Amino acid sequence: MPIYNARLTEIDPKETRRYAGLAKAADFDEKMVTDACTDALLLAEPRGIWQEYEYDEKTCTVKSDPPFHIEGEKIAAHLAGCERVVVLACTVGDGIEDEVTKEFRDGKYVHSVLLDAAATTAVEQIADMIELDVKPRAKAKGYSMKWRFSPGYGDWPLAQQPELIRVTHAAEIGVGLSDALMLVPRKSVTAIIGLIREQRQDHSPNGCAACTNYDCPMRNTK
Repeated sequence: MPIYNARLTEIDPKETRRYAGLAKAADFDEKMVTDACTDALLLAEPRGIWQEYEYDEKTCTVKSDPPFHIEGEKIAAHLAGCERVVVLACTVGDGIEDEVTKEFRDGKYVHSVLLDAAATTAVEQIADMIELDVKPRAKAKGYSMKWRFSPGYGDWPLAQQPELIRVTHAAEIGVGLSDALMLVPRKSVTAIIGLIREQRQDHSPNGCAACTNYDCPMRNTK
């Protein structure tokens, strides 16, 4: 079970603005954003873990022990052609969330919102870094990677989150679930990445470019 504990060296202010709903707020004080990123960097405790499994695309089954059947037409279509999958979990820990709650309680509402957005940016960056770690390993085996897909995206139900926790061994990095099937710590991510033979790889759009919710306030237009 590869554990990923690389250190964050920066948190992207542009992405933080987007998660805070400020992507088009050109006159917003940039220093407030960068200060939140700096504070989040000091509070973050990055941890990650990932596993690789065989995948049966005909039955949408991850060949874990026991096997894990994936539900949802969009996730099934996304993994079409894949022979293997990588499942991952990552988190930036409880410290940021505790500080966000404290600042909001103390009336520091703007910084609280920005710190929360910076924490979201940070955990997404950790997931990106895990992908970069997996990519050369997959390529060495003759595979290309499809973009990561998380429960709750498209029609992949959050009800399958417990299976992601199980097959990633997320408990090893302190990630679990609430009774409402929300990740704990809250600033955590679980996802699946399809591995497809390079000669079968397509070039379909990914992430926000593949989503039809054009009015989403956090849509990435870059």
